[in-house]
Amino acid sequence: MTEPNTLKSTDTDTFDLAVIGAGSAGFSAAITAAEEGARVALIGYGTLGGTCVNVGCVPSKAMIRAVETMHVAKGADRFDGLTATAHVTDWAAMVAQKQALVDELRVEKYVDVLPNYVGIKYIEGQAHFTKGGELQIGDRTLRAPKVIVATGSSPHVPDIPGLDGIDWLDSTSALELRQLPVSLMVMGGGYIGVEIAQIFARAGTEVTIVTRRGLLPEAEPEVSEALTKAFSEERIKVLDGLAYDRFEKSGEGVALHAAQNGVAVKIEAERLLLATGRVPNTASLALDVAGIDTDANGGIVIDPQMRSSRDGVYATGDVTGTDQFVYMAAYGAKLAAMNAMNGNTLTYDNSVMPTVVFSDPQVASVGLTEARAKSAGYDVATSVLGLEHVPRALAARDTRGLIKLVAEKHSKKLLGAHIIAPEGADSIQTAAMALKMGMTYDDLGTMIFPYLTTVEGLKLAAQTFEKDVTKLSCCAG
Repeated sequence: MTEPNTLKSTDTDTFDLAVIGAGSAGFSAAITAAEEGARVALIGYGTLGGTCVNVGCVPSKAMIRAVETMHVAKGADRFDGLTATAHVTDWAAMVAQKQALVDELRVEKYVDVLPNYVGIKYIEGQAHFTKGGELQIGDRTLRAPKVIVATGSSPHVPDIPGLDGIDWLDSTSALELRQLPVSLMVMGGGYIGVEIAQIFARAGTEVTIVTRRGLLPEAEPEVSEALTKAFSEERIKVLDGLAYDRFEKSGEGVALHAAQNGVAVKIEAERLLLATGRVPNTASLALDVAGIDTDANGGIVIDPQMRSSRDGVYATGDVTGTDQFVYMAAYGAKLAAMNAMNGNTLTYDNSVMPTVVFSDPQVASVGLTEARAKSAGYDVATSVLGLEHVPRALAARDTRGLIKLVAEKHSKKLLGAHIIAPEGADSIQTAAMALKMGMTYDDLGTMIFPYLTTVEGLKLAAQTFEKDVTKLSCCAG
């Protein structure tokens, strides 16, 4: 393993750009600036690589794929003449294999990348701003006319009485468990709660999701309802509309006292997982000292050029509290670095940002929901196509889900696309391209799509605005 270019005491502490945070966003910013000829200080605190590779995207998706095997085996009886079984024989071995992948990718994509950029000096330590805008790391002071903050986020811990007496899990510690719990209570119906709940349920744990607003509350209601139904079929219990009262220890486990529609309920489980969102990592940065504004949740307030309220200081990724996806963090970091080096000419654009929840069925979205389109003043038309009308789903004997398209009624211009399907994630980029190009649903509906693919459902959903697709032959239209 190659060691990072760690700054030596003999090096000067003056740079063209300082980047605080050595995760995906920090690396994107540092590499972009170094390629522009800048001398860059990349400041990391904790494990190199940040959330995604270490405790987020990579480990969760590896475990999702592992337990998918069991669901596929159980689904073999959809086909006549087939039976199959699969079960966990060694959970600790699965976790160890996941961790080995994480360790490998951290070295390959982060540790071994740094020596390729002589303009980047890696500094280990916790940085904070001084009143003059310098960065203090221990007893060292770094000076740079431009700074990019990319310190990411951490799991949010809700303020609920009794929680401080509970040995709760978060998304990181849950995927490090060496033994499966018999039962698990997941607090939160967002993408983190949904993904991890299904991992444990498919591995054999009895899972209950408790939530105030249901599953994926920001998604289209049809999508949320379809996912809730799919989870119910997998015996994942979803208790929504809850008002939380207090936690308490219960035997060897935990109990939540709450009210559901005004009726007192008590939910018990062996372990509790908190999946109630994430909060920006800004507490240690002394932003107030440097006059850098934050929002109510501690996120750094930025403008479309990624600039904070202090001249020369930029921010990107989860630390801003918006668009908490690794690819958006890296995208914003590149813009911030280019703007810092070349005069603030680039603008952040998330109008066609695709999002994916790696549940099964997968949930993918781009553009506006129906509600947001209406609130933006559009005269809205929608198309909702159940997967029972998509040949790929029929051949797979798995019609869980739907496709919903949102358009402006008179121009027919597409405004949004929302998919819930077993193979839906890989289809959303086609919809993103359609929105980026300003296509109408007529344009999409007349394009050539390969038959017996999930993405063909986008063509059928586009045709559904004005046609009854049940009256078409396989490839008509």
